[in-house]
Amino acid sequence: MLVSAVVFGVLGPLEVAVAGRAVALGGPKPRALLATLVLHANTAVSVDVLAEALWPSGPPRSAAANIRTYVHGLRRRLAGSGADIERRSAGYVLVTDPELVDLHLFEAEVARAGAAGDRAEALALLDRACGRWRGEPLADLPHSHVWTVAVARLTELRLSAQEQRLRLRVDLGESGGVGGLGGVVDELRALLGDHPLREELWQLLIRALVATGRSAEARRTYAEAERVLRDELHAAPGPELRRLGERVRAPADPSPVCQLPLDLPDFTGREPLVAELVELLRRRRARGVPAVVVISGPPGVGKSAVAVRVAHAVRAEFPDGQLHVDLAGTSARPRTATEVLPELLRALGAHDSAMPRQPHERAALLRSRLANTRTCVVLDDAASAAQVRALLPGAGGCAVLVTSRAMLPDLPGAHPVELDVLGADEGARLLAGIVGEHRVADEPDSASDILRFCGFLPLAIRVAGTRLRHRPGWTLRTMAGRLRDEHGRLDELRVGDLAVRASVNLSYDLLTPDAARALRWLGMLGPGHWPGWVVAALLDRPAADDVLDLLVDTHLVALVGSDVTGAPRYRLHDLLRCYAAELAEHDPAADHRAAVRRVLGGYLSLAVSAAEAMPIHFLGVFAAAAVPATWRPRGAAELVADPLAWFEAERRAGVAAVSLAPEWGLDDLAWRVTAAFTPYFDLRGHYDDWHRTHRIALAAARRAGDPHGQAIVLRNLGQLALYQDAYADAWSAFDESVRLFGQVGDRRGAGFALAGLGTVLRIRGDYAHALDRCHEALSMFAAVPDPHGEAVARLAAGSVWLELGCLAPARRWFTDAHDLSAAIGDRHREAHALRRIATLHLRRGDLRAAREHTDRAVAIFLELGDDNCVGYTNQDLGLLCLEDGDLPRARLLLDSSLRRHRRSGDRRSEAEVMAALGRLHEALGEPGEAQRHFGRARDILRGLDTADAVAASAGRADRG
Repeated sequence: MLVSAVVFGVLGPLEVAVAGRAVALGGPKPRALLATLVLHANTAVSVDVLAEALWPSGPPRSAAANIRTYVHGLRRRLAGSGADIERRSAGYVLVTDPELVDLHLFEAEVARAGAAGDRAEALALLDRACGRWRGEPLADLPHSHVWTVAVARLTELRLSAQEQRLRLRVDLGESGGVGGLGGVVDELRALLGDHPLREELWQLLIRALVATGRSAEARRTYAEAERVLRDELHAAPGPELRRLGERVRAPADPSPVCQLPLDLPDFTGREPLVAELVELLRRRRARGVPAVVVISGPPGVGKSAVAVRVAHAVRAEFPDGQLHVDLAGTSARPRTATEVLPELLRALGAHDSAMPRQPHERAALLRSRLANTRTCVVLDDAASAAQVRALLPGAGGCAVLVTSRAMLPDLPGAHPVELDVLGADEGARLLAGIVGEHRVADEPDSASDILRFCGFLPLAIRVAGTRLRHRPGWTLRTMAGRLRDEHGRLDELRVGDLAVRASVNLSYDLLTPDAARALRWLGMLGPGHWPGWVVAALLDRPAADDVLDLLVDTHLVALVGSDVTGAPRYRLHDLLRCYAAELAEHDPAADHRAAVRRVLGGYLSLAVSAAEAMPIHFLGVFAAAAVPATWRPRGAAELVADPLAWFEAERRAGVAAVSLAPEWGLDDLAWRVTAAFTPYFDLRGHYDDWHRTHRIALAAARRAGDPHGQAIVLRNLGQLALYQDAYADAWSAFDESVRLFGQVGDRRGAGFALAGLGTVLRIRGDYAHALDRCHEALSMFAAVPDPHGEAVARLAAGSVWLELGCLAPARRWFTDAHDLSAAIGDRHREAHALRRIATLHLRRGDLRAAREHTDRAVAIFLELGDDNCVGYTNQDLGLLCLEDGDLPRARLLLDSSLRRHRRSGDRRSEAEVMAALGRLHEALGEPGEAQRHFGRARDILRGLDTADAVAASAGRADRG
């Protein structure tokens, strides 16, 4: 085996690499042990010291044995590397070449630099030495006081090496220009942040600033050093630093130009962003390169306020002046660079007589004027990148803050910042700062309502707050009440020349006709997130990516992230939605209705496709809800490639679509979209969505006079009532559904409704009539034909025979259902048949066969992703464990099932599990607990319209 060199690293997180590949060292204890040995490489470390490093609170009695185990594991990982851990009488020692340990290499290079006769050679050695550091020593391990001395020595040596290296760079004056020592200044400021009391660092920083021509900053830095030393040490600077300070002192420069508007005194929030931008501008200035920041966002979000706040915060960093220009980008006539350049040049001292005539010459003169200065420029309300390019510096340490409603992605080198609305706490602080904290504290609920109705938009909050401040007789509840009505909300959000509507108008007026129409009609869809194809549907185009991109780039539509399918999702801010809906009122109503029909038709076609592709065959009718689509999303197959993920992404949008349809007189789409989403509601147990949509859909189908739609919705409502033990409601819905399916000649639908009636009759104990309904359903499915439905009917009939205690006929029905399901590939129904057959084996006392069939059923349900059925099958497993005497596992499974049934509202299954837990406590010799559970099961059953036999049922048999 070839020996590969091993490299040890402690100057940062612990690293070990063999032949360039990282070595996995195991858990924290082996890593801590190895770290201790590396810090003392080639020196024996006693077992006591190692134990103290590994167990600072006191070693266990097995410490020595554990250390031997850790050492054995580390030796195995280091095998063949040329390094080893040896046992000595004094302890353990890591035997390795010192040149393979980064701390030894660092110390050697620092020593060689100190002995070097050539400053350039010394600097190169120190650069290499300092470059070996990856962070704090052993940063990824809990600190041990065993390492304290070694780590402290290393840290001090590192700081000394950094000082020596930076001193050489200042002495050599690397490039000698304004920006040449920018990196040194940056490093020195970072070091002073950690070591503000080291006078040597202050001296180097002042020298570097003087060398780069930044005398004013050097003077301010000396004043800062004096203040820090006085405040922290109550001492004056030492002689060398004091002499340096005297050399840089000079008369103050004339006051530079400062055109910044007022920094709002009640500016609230954005603290992390402001700090981030201030730090960014400072870093770029220190490097001597221009910084350009583009702050974009929707109307009224506070872009200008943030830019002005940042510009004020960095005035000391940019002492040569602060310029501010309004580019009027959202006006009817944005200012051109040709107009703005003379204004900027005059502010920088250029005379009209010396002003070049050509725009490109003026831009060049501006770059020359800014090149050797540290000036901050605010370009407010830019319309485009083209408007800004000629106004940017080309070199030097200037900063430019651009605000725009557009993102300006075509402005090279700019740092983009997208502003969103305020958070809840920030919004509350802004409102309190305007109206007074006591008023917000007195009416916190109304304050929350105001913020919600304002959509946390700073401009809207400021307008609402200003109106309240000038109306001390108004309560916050009064203001909230006036904002509650969406139709009049924008009228309320106006005071003086501040108005949300006017602010948005500026952006809307710049849109293309298609983008303007899309924005208006998006407001008709209500709140919520939507996929990108919705814009194409509104405009009746195959695709509308260009329109959507424009709306997003101008921040009129927000990109809120991606859904579980990876597709982007969008939304309108609530106030923009009010604005859009207000404008849409002027469009023809017929155009509105047609646009909404296309959107809902798109959801319907996708939902039907997704339902057909689901891995589980739905117990009901949904494909009949499909209609020839007047508009279908492009790439529909890709959108629903993962049908369950698509349903998960669109669940809320689908529920909202059902509510929206009746508002536009689209009753047929209300029940059709509902029916198409039901298979997903069933699979994932979204019973609240199921109930809400179906109540709307039933009313819509009745208004439309559509018996088929009514039949489908009623069958689904009957199934939901069955799941929730509302048997009278289930009977009524199934019975009416059978009649309506018969009226329209839909035998398949009638079969499913009849199967539901059979289940209700079985639960009530009317077994003869239950069998009649099962046979009727079977004949309906056979006539269609529908083998999936036949399997359902056979399972239902077998369940009746099982309740009667007639195991032989039950087995025939279940076996036929299983074989049929397997033959047609209906894995879901096959798993249900396996559950029923397992119950038969349990009744006969064949626990092994029952367990085998139950395990197979669980595996299928897991494969299909049917968590509800997995839960019911785990209940079956709990009963099996109870019969088999495995009481701990039985209790675990039954307790889990009980929690699931309580969450879903399945009272009958809750009673079954309570009865089983009663038996479990009997077996444990806990009669009191057993009777409590039996009593609870009886109480539940008394409230249900069921047969007494249900209480002894081994598991639920009516689902699916």
